[in-house]
Amino acid sequence: MSVRMDAASRTDPPLQADEATTLRAFLDYHRDTLRWKVDGLTQEQLAATTASSTMTLAGLLKHLALVESNWFEVVLAGEKLMPPFATVDWKEDPDWEWRTATDDTPEELMALFDDAVARADRAIDAALARPTGIETPSARTTRSGDQHFSLRWILLHMIEEYARHNGHADLLRESIDGQTGE
Repeated sequence: MSVRMDAASRTDPPLQADEATTLRAFLDYHRDTLRWKVDGLTQEQLAATTASSTMTLAGLLKHLALVESNWFEVVLAGEKLMPPFATVDWKEDPDWEWRTATDDTPEELMALFDDAVARADRAIDAALARPTGIETPSARTTRSGDQHFSLRWILLHMIEEYARHNGHADLLRESIDGQTGE
């Protein structure tokens, strides 16, 4: 079971630290922001949409678990997607995580998300332990096949991914119970 999360539980990124520590702190800050936005909601509340969108907080949690696994386990480390994503026919159902998330309980979604984050953190730790550190190239290449991503690029991309989706989470949470964020 996850620890209860609110705005006060988040740790602000350090004002002065090395690059990897700063990037990871910003990523953790945004991960905790998402945890805060979904904390204490029921399965029905996590499945709520806004009038103009089919996006749900449940879908955001499951999507970001997939994104964590894809970027850190698959692209960076060269491993396979974590369960349950590894067995999905993505060509047949490219929005599987969004579509199926409302069938999952809040506990299942948080466990999946927290597992994805823990697995991603292990991949980050392994990359940072290499002599190339933040410059560690990804095991997988870009779609064109001619370049590798650096760990720095992946971390920055994930910060952007969370920042964008946390904006969505703000709107969704406010529409459910009026709770607003920063």
